[in-house]
Amino acid sequence: MERIEKKLNNEMKADHNMSYPDFDQMWNSIQQDKLKIADEPIELRPRKRKRFVLVAGLAVALMATPVYAALNYDWSNILSYRAGIQSALEQGLGQTIEQSVTKEGFTLTVHTAFIDDNRTFLLYSLKPEASWDGKNVSFDQIGLQDSNGDFIKGNYSHRWNEDLGLFQGYFETDWVADDQKSDIKFLMKNIHSIGDEELPIPYNPNDSHTQNFAIQKDGIGNVILQTFEQSEGKVMLQSAVKFTDSEMKNKWVRIKAIDDKNQPIKEEETPVFGTPGATGEYFSQQIFTSHNLRAKGTKFQLTYEHTLNIAKDSWNIEMKLSKEELKKGSFKKVVNIPLENASEGIKIHEMKVTPTQVRLILTHKEKYAYIPYIDYQLDIGGVFLDGGRWDIEKDPYKTELRFELTGVDVSSLSNQSVTLVAKHRVDVKDGDQQPIRLTDISEKPQSKTSTIGEYSITWTYYKKDSNLYVESFSTDPTFGGVSQTYYLDHKDRNYGMPLIAKILGNGNNKHVDEYKNFKDKELDIYIWKYTTNDPDAELRVPLTSGK
Repeated sequence: MERIEKKLNNEMKADHNMSYPDFDQMWNSIQQDKLKIADEPIELRPRKRKRFVLVAGLAVALMATPVYAALNYDWSNILSYRAGIQSALEQGLGQTIEQSVTKEGFTLTVHTAFIDDNRTFLLYSLKPEASWDGKNVSFDQIGLQDSNGDFIKGNYSHRWNEDLGLFQGYFETDWVADDQKSDIKFLMKNIHSIGDEELPIPYNPNDSHTQNFAIQKDGIGNVILQTFEQSEGKVMLQSAVKFTDSEMKNKWVRIKAIDDKNQPIKEEETPVFGTPGATGEYFSQQIFTSHNLRAKGTKFQLTYEHTLNIAKDSWNIEMKLSKEELKKGSFKKVVNIPLENASEGIKIHEMKVTPTQVRLILTHKEKYAYIPYIDYQLDIGGVFLDGGRWDIEKDPYKTELRFELTGVDVSSLSNQSVTLVAKHRVDVKDGDQQPIRLTDISEKPQSKTSTIGEYSITWTYYKKDSNLYVESFSTDPTFGGVSQTYYLDHKDRNYGMPLIAKILGNGNNKHVDEYKNFKDKELDIYIWKYTTNDPDAELRVPLTSGK
């Protein structure tokens, strides 16, 4: 999934500070017949970061004057969410590498390395020969290899630079050498030249029924489309893609809506692509204005990545990396401060500072503990740094808050007052045992209201294509939304399948559950979990007092 997940980063302009549903958690829960909370604000873990991030390209010019090559080219686009690296680059920090290798019509160059106690970060470029006519590139493998031959995974992002005729990019990993200096190899294996394949689909957005289209091409079996009405004149287009070749899950298969002037119709909200379904399909949701989507002349097409050709070889660059360049100003401080009004046992254990980044290490008694805030900042003597949450794959009892360091002299930071500022609180609460009774269930939508806590919820339910759909919504903006509903079969819970992947704190509390092949006329459903939303909440935690 590396390419698809990175792709969405550029498509959605997503930062590491954006919260997404934990789709791996959703998938595991689906397999267990019990979908857990799908709207916990989990910052993408290094391995998950890829699930919603689109790679646009890697690029830097290959210069005969290597010492200043990295500074001579504008890296700001590719480093827009790595401001600490951009700041270090502008200060002349980082280890100059400027080594290249050319094979099969591609020249790979590593320009600059940044290695400290938080991460290893490489700026690199990939230049295809002049005859190259692809749109993007991907790799069978990209990463580092240490002196023992062990492969080191990480995240990468790249962007095509039209003026230079190459990709600019970075590779980033949490791996850090134990010693001050280390022998390391950066490698790429098999470069795929990528283009887009586009197939027209005769979808009718004015037909509310589920529409199924057989594709039977390039590993795609069929595509199922349906719409769900949203508030404020919006409509959600949901697509489910079923594959005959599992490799196609890596090809960013999506639906494009085209207007009568052959221009793409822009979504009104951030789209969500690639949510795994219970039987291997991939769901996506796109929200448009109803007027635009249903306008006369609107067309639809299935778009996916298509491999034009593969340059089969390995591009390897051996380097001697050193921490010396970023050693000055780096320090660690154990603080052990409890995080108030959060889950029991969560505390800020340690602060790790380098010239490019500040990390706060949180420890907790529960695996992947829920932390009830969306936005994070560090107040360093009046300078505010934006940050985000990262779960640690190898240690589920730790969470990191990461802040790119810019606008602050790292050498003076140990003498500055530092305060963590957590904003926009979202709490997850258990549902109650009061049933919501649905009666006279038919294809005609019916509504009723119920309450939970202090919140009034409007329910709309109806059948469509033999399935029961249960929608919930509240006009109270402090209600975050129902997470999931279920009904009881004797003592067994049967959970509905959520059809809307939520992004916490976006102000949309509408929820839709689907119950497949429903035949009864009445049903008692229960709320499993729901969330509350307080965008004005703020928690300040002093970490150091300064001198």
